[in-house]
Amino acid sequence: MEEPQQKDNRSMEKKISRICPLSDPKTTYFLQVAWTTDLGSGFTLTLCNGKSAWSGTVSEDEISKEASDMEMEREKYIGELQKALILDAELTSKYNFDFSEDKESSDICHFSYEKNLKNVSFKLGSVKLKKISDPVEVIKELIGYCLDYTADLHAKNEYLQKENKRLLNNWDEMHEILDKSVQVKEELEQELYSKFVLVLNEKKSKIRSLQEKLKEAHETAKQTRDSQPSVSNTIINTEDYNVSTDEEKESQSVYIPTDHAASSRSHSLLSTPDDVPDVAPNRKRRQRQQKKTVTESKVTKKQPVTQKQERLNPAPLPKTSKSLSSGRMSLETLENTADPEDLFDDM
Repeated sequence: MEEPQQKDNRSMEKKISRICPLSDPKTTYFLQVAWTTDLGSGFTLTLCNGKSAWSGTVSEDEISKEASDMEMEREKYIGELQKALILDAELTSKYNFDFSEDKESSDICHFSYEKNLKNVSFKLGSVKLKKISDPVEVIKELIGYCLDYTADLHAKNEYLQKENKRLLNNWDEMHEILDKSVQVKEELEQELYSKFVLVLNEKKSKIRSLQEKLKEAHETAKQTRDSQPSVSNTIINTEDYNVSTDEEKESQSVYIPTDHAASSRSHSLLSTPDDVPDVAPNRKRRQRQQKKTVTESKVTKKQPVTQKQERLNPAPLPKTSKSLSSGRMSLETLENTADPEDLFDDM
C-alpha cells in the first residue's frame, strides 16, 4: 500500500508554529515559514496574531551575509536556522523570538530570532516584516493549511493503523509458525537424542564384546606359552624312553653267534667218529665258514651306526620289537634252510 501524499496545491513547503515574543509574552503569535528547496535558498516568514498579519522574505544572499558576519560555516548556519524556525517541541526553550514595531513606520516591524547558551544568547538573524492590508486572507490560508495538515495527519494515521493491523496479523502468523517450529525442533531433538542413545549403547556393547574377545585371546596365548615347556619335557622323556639300553645292545650283538653255535652243535651230533673226513668237502666248508664270519663281522660293524641313528631319530618301541622279531625269523630261516652240499657233507 502506498503512503498517501500531502494535499498541497502550492509548490512551497510550509511549517506553522506558535511563538511568544519576548516583548509581548502574553500574546500568542502564529509563525509560518515557507521555502522551496531548503532554507539556504531563501524563505518567507508570515506572522499573525489573529487580528493583524505581517510578511517578509529572506534571500539567499542575506543568509550568506549573516553566516559570514557570525564567522560560521554556511551549512552550519542553515542548520541552526532550521532548528530555530522549524521548531520542535523539545527545542522551544533553546531559542528566543522578539517582535518590535519600527519607529519610523507603523506598517513595518522587526522580527529577530536568537539562540540561548546558558546565560548568554546570540542573535541568529532578523528580518523586516510588512503589514498585510487584508489579514483575513492570511488567516484563511493559515486555517486551510491547518485543516489540510490535519487531514494529512488523519490519512497517515489511518494508513499507519492499517499497517499496524497488517503487521499484527503477520506477527500472529509468525508467532504461530515459530511455535510450530519450536515444537518440531523439540520433537526432532528428542528423536535424535533417542537415536543417539541407541547408537551409543550399541557401540558400547560392541566395544565390550571386543574387549572380552581380546581378553580371551590374551588368556589363550598365555596358556599356550605356559603349556610349551611341558610338551618339550614330554618329547624329551619319550626320546629317553625310545633309546636302547646297553643290555639290549649286548643281546642284539650276541644273538647271531648263539645261533651259529647251535648250528655247530647240531652238526657235531650228526657226525660220527667212524666217518672218514673228506678233504675236498672240508675245504669247501672252511671257505663257507670264513664267508659267514666276514658277513657276521660286517653286521656287527653296521649295528653301532644304526644304534646312533636310533638315538638321533628314536622310533616307537613296538616298531623296534617288530624289527628284532623279523631279524630273528630271518636268521632262523637261514639256519633251517640247509645247503645241499652241507647235507651231503653231513651224510
